[in-house]
Amino acid sequence: MKNSLFLIVALLFFVGCKDNPVSKKIKEAKQNVSNTNSAIEELNDMQEDIEELKEISPLTNDELKAWLPDEINGMKRTSFKAGQTSFMKIASIEASYSNEDKSKTFKIQIIDGAGEMGAAATAGMRMLFSQDFEEETETQVKRSIKKKGVKAIEEYRKDGSNCTIQFMQDDRFYINASGRNMDLDETWKAIDDLDVQNLG
Repeated sequence: MKNSLFLIVALLFFVGCKDNPVSKKIKEAKQNVSNTNSAIEELNDMQEDIEELKEISPLTNDELKAWLPDEINGMKRTSFKAGQTSFMKIASIEASYSNEDKSKTFKIQIIDGAGEMGAAATAGMRMLFSQDFEEETETQVKRSIKKKGVKAIEEYRKDGSNCTIQFMQDDRFYINASGRNMDLDETWKAIDDLDVQNLG
């Protein structure tokens, strides 16, 4: 996971400028119009949020570490890194968890959207979450969903070997969770065990 958070932050800055893959498919033109309207609505909604986030101090490394649990669903924490993006004035933390025989691994990455740089970094991702799309190949699926009122993006391999879930918590915290040898239900359960509602 070396430098992974730095790469994610860089992607967050530019993701708002990238075309959604769905928009390239002529047969889904109608959906693209809907997505464009959704993106415009999201942009209008988040302008005020961004101004408010700029005035909020990001969580400190100590606050992020205090929130991070030692164990999730029977999996113990094997590593963590805090402050990898502090040089960009963005608060972040990442951690890995594994079961006893290391057959399953859960990884969590969190970026605080507070502060001027944090708000800018997460703005593009909020735009992406406003889109409705679904992609499928022989081996994997990527789709937008809404779970418990929260917009998210799920990506998983059909053989159940890997999955990734991304979402924004309280329009502030960018969450990227991944599971190795964990299906979507297991990964969502691990996220629930994290109690991300208490991050702020």
